[in-house]
Amino acid sequence: MEAINLSPLPAAPRFLLAGEFRRDFIIPPAGQPCLDIPGGNLLYAAAGLHIWEGNIGLIARVGKDYPQQWLESLDRWGFDRRGIQAVSEAVDSRRFMAYADSNTRSSDNPVTQFAMRGISFPKALLDYNPSPSPMNSRIRLQTLTIRQTDIPTDYLEASAAHLCPLDYLSQNLLPSLLRQGHISTITLDPSPGYMSPTFWDDIPAIVAGTTAFLTSEEKVRNLFQGRSSNLWEMAETLVSYGCEMVVIKRGEYGQFLYDGASHNRWMIPAYAARLINPTGAGDAFCGGFLAGFRRTYDPLQAVLHGNISASFVVEGNGPFYALDSMPGLADARLLALKDMVRRV
Repeated sequence: MEAINLSPLPAAPRFLLAGEFRRDFIIPPAGQPCLDIPGGNLLYAAAGLHIWEGNIGLIARVGKDYPQQWLESLDRWGFDRRGIQAVSEAVDSRRFMAYADSNTRSSDNPVTQFAMRGISFPKALLDYNPSPSPMNSRIRLQTLTIRQTDIPTDYLEASAAHLCPLDYLSQNLLPSLLRQGHISTITLDPSPGYMSPTFWDDIPAIVAGTTAFLTSEEKVRNLFQGRSSNLWEMAETLVSYGCEMVVIKRGEYGQFLYDGASHNRWMIPAYAARLINPTGAGDAFCGGFLAGFRRTYDPLQAVLHGNISASFVVEGNGPFYALDSMPGLADARLLALKDMVRRV
């Protein structure tokens, strides 16, 4: 008689994160290079969220050549990876970055960058040829565009979701799909592939109905070039498209927050962390923001949580360095940061 498997079904995740995986080759501002390590916006956002909350489901597509052991390592932290789908073809997910300092990053000429620092060039980058980010398509699905069939049905029982930078179609279609379930909080970090004047008329459809639009200063300035140079004016325009709040991430200078309901403007300085590697700080911020908003439903508290998540990520290498921090340290940093915010 065949045995019956009575193992319990996995619990539906409370939080969802959708994004991308990368194989990172990073020369940080100081210290040793990080060669062929797990990376991508999804992992950094997951780390930023996990500092505060668990029960997280991940949504992504990866090439068949993405290291399986890296995906399996997510089990250590309790992430639900049923939403990670491997496609039938290989996908070059390598990403090279070299930092001159915390604000100056280059993705070009890896051979030169390694030679300048007297570091042996890794064989895994021998045929790497970085190219500018392609213009996103409004109509054509890409290999890594997330499909409805990629998302487990019970994921729609989650209550909150964040969309990391993805292609235009993924970020345009996913919010309406997620709203079919119980997901009432949706935050979005736009892709640089469509944050340009060419997509100006498409932006309202992306922004409308989101809880928070979380963009970097570089991306929002690129979108508004020729229209405005005032960050607060940009934030007000984006809120008028139908989101509740806009956060502009400014790297080592912290964040601007514009709350559409109260029309309050806040400037939040970056927590004074010991900078080792700034990679993924903006994505970790978004994960922390989602946790903070669902805890308090207070936009300012959400930014503070995100700010602290970013502070942990920049103090080490790789997305999960932050998860080995001392218990209670995140709350202590949060308390210290509260006194440094300024209303404009």
